[in-house]
This record gives sequence, structure tokens and C-alpha cells, in this order.
Amino acid sequence: MDLSKVKFNEQGLVPAIAQDAATGEVLMMAWMNAESLRLTEETGYATYFSRSRQQLWKKGETSGHVQRVLGIKADCDGDTLLLTVEQTGPACHTGARSCFFNDLIPADEDELPASSHILEKVYAVIEDRKAHPQEGSYTNYLLDKGVEKICKKVGEEASEAIIAAMKGDREEVTYEAADLMYHLLVLCFDRGVTPADIWAELQRRR
Repeated sequence: MDLSKVKFNEQGLVPAIAQDAATGEVLMMAWMNAESLRLTEETGYATYFSRSRQQLWKKGETSGHVQRVLGIKADCDGDTLLLTVEQTGPACHTGARSCFFNDLIPADEDELPASSHILEKVYAVIEDRKAHPQEGSYTNYLLDKGVEKICKKVGEEASEAIIAAMKGDREEVTYEAADLMYHLLVLCFDRGVTPADIWAELQRRR
């Protein structure tokens, strides 16, 4: 690691932003020093520096919500770092997926562009429902019923997508395909398969 590209402040620290590799979501911001960067490179997992405790801390050391670091970049001035990570569980100590959930100027969801990471985002919601069940949640209902029920729904939705395709109704195919993908994601989550696992397998088949 070339630390000459990093501009540490007077305390020997640099702000580090953790970004989910799968979804592009900004998860959290913390501080790093030269030693935490060394340990991060050595172990492959994010280690930060706590200004309040004046000590190093490995993300998820007690909670299990670790961050596997895939890459680190410095910005154009070298005074901010961007960590691309695979996040296990929530990133925030509150239990939220991301620390950035307090809207100052709420985004207009209708104005946001369609994301190529939508499947990962749906998967993250399923993961969150498992960790934080919500009354009346259909996802929680499926997960509580177990793999047999989930498989049955995947079969039903696949049949409905086929019927829609045979009818030649584009709008209905779109709707049924979305249903099928959602239920398939629930099944994958229940079996411990992530979107990244699927993308890796598809990449292998190219």
C-alpha cells in the first residue's frame, strides 16, 4: 500500500467512507490511521481508529457485522478514503443497514433513476426483515414458513410468468417476472446464496 498518496490530518487520521460493493450504497464513515490501514490490508477486513477511545477497532469484532474490504481508493486530494466492502449484517450500531438514514432533504423516489443494483437492494431488504421482523411483513411470513413454502411460491410464480409469456402480454410478463425474481431472492437468502454468488457463477459461465 502506497501511503504517500494519503494526506493524514494533524492527528494522523484520514476520514474513510465504506461503500457496499454490491449496491453502491454508502454505509458509514469512520477514521483510519496508518496502522489501521496496515491491518486492513493485512487481514482483508476493515479496521478503524476510534477518536473517543484513542484505539484501533475492527469493524464487527463484537457484533459479527464485519466488512470484507475489496479495495481502497483515495480521492483526488488524498485526504479522504473510499473503502469498497462486502458488509455482513447492518453497518450502523443502531441496527440500520446504513448510518445515513436521517433525511435533511428527502430524495424524490420518483425522480431517481432505475438502478442496476435493484436485486441487491431487494436482497438487502430481505436480509433486514430477517434481522428485524416486522408485523404483517410478507417476507417475514415466507421466511417463517420455511423452504418448502418458499419453493412452492417460486414454482407458482414461474408458472404464472410462463402463462403470461404464452399470452403475449408484455405488461403481465413484466409483473410476473418481478414476482418470480422476488420469491427467488427470498429462496436464495433462505439457502444462504447471495446475488454476488450468482453473478460469480454467471461470470464463470461466460
